[in-house]
Amino acid sequence: MMKRTRFALLPVLIAVVTALGLIAPASAAREVDPRPSTEELARKLFDLQLRSRGEVRVKPIGASNQGRPVWSARVGHGPTRLLYVTQQHGDEPLGTPAAVEFLREVGVGNDPHQRWLRDQVTVDVVVRANPDGHEHDWRYNYDPDAEPEFGEAGKGYDINRYHDPAVAPEDNPATEAGLIQRHHADFQPQVSVDYHMQGRYVGDDGREITASLMWPTHPDVAEGPLNLAKQVSVVARTAMDEGGANVSQYPGGDYQGIARNAYGLLGGGSVLIELSDMGAEHEQFQISSALASMHAIANAAADGSVNDVDPAEADAIPPRGEPITAVNARTGD
Repeated sequence: MMKRTRFALLPVLIAVVTALGLIAPASAAREVDPRPSTEELARKLFDLQLRSRGEVRVKPIGASNQGRPVWSARVGHGPTRLLYVTQQHGDEPLGTPAAVEFLREVGVGNDPHQRWLRDQVTVDVVVRANPDGHEHDWRYNYDPDAEPEFGEAGKGYDINRYHDPAVAPEDNPATEAGLIQRHHADFQPQVSVDYHMQGRYVGDDGREITASLMWPTHPDVAEGPLNLAKQVSVVARTAMDEGGANVSQYPGGDYQGIARNAYGLLGGGSVLIELSDMGAEHEQFQISSALASMHAIANAAADGSVNDVDPAEADAIPPRGEPITAVNARTGD
């Protein structure tokens, strides 16, 4: 669990914003590029580093099979460490622009809430973990020699199946997954959140599901990390639903190579968030929804309120429901 820290002298407004996980009104109104190119993403990240006067720190954690940098962007210097990962699947892009906005809103500026948050948490973002998959507009990394257990021969590996803690990063056949493994081991986050996209589904109440989330489901994950993941899931779901989302449980498997299971087995609170692919007209909403979850998780970790959440609330989140169409191309997780 995370240690609670109280700051009685903070302004009342900051306390309210923190408790509710709210974001600045400008966040919802600001339209962002949902699919920045590889070059544009790098430019945005280094522009944030410059504009934030070093509060956002950008560096590569390695390179993809085609030589593209896999970027880490870190903000804050507090004792509670959070890791957000976006776009492990190259054709699931919307978590990436949300992460760039999060870094901007936390790192660029020096208002009391920003200073307080940066003092409490360190948030590291692996921004677009699979740049080759993004360039090829497919799920996998790029490895034409691959004959993978998970992935597609002649294309590459599904890197979100290659985080098995029993496999060392240097032995990992999925290059980018190995980079994340090594980065996770170096950073040692208390919480990891992995952003993906899924198809379109409808809940039992007839409303369309806008996102789904899930905690580790491997039976060997210890009670502490499992409960923390459930608490983080409730925090994320509440913030997203308050913004107009309809968030369900994701029906994920228990394979230990999936990131949310692997990093739960390693002792952290590990959460999957899947944004539904609802079409271009809903992309800005989905980016804002992911952004709201990022702020809410960071705020709840910073002020310790995540510890007050009953983990059983996660179990009460309704299941995802049925596909809206018979053919639902995205498999998620």
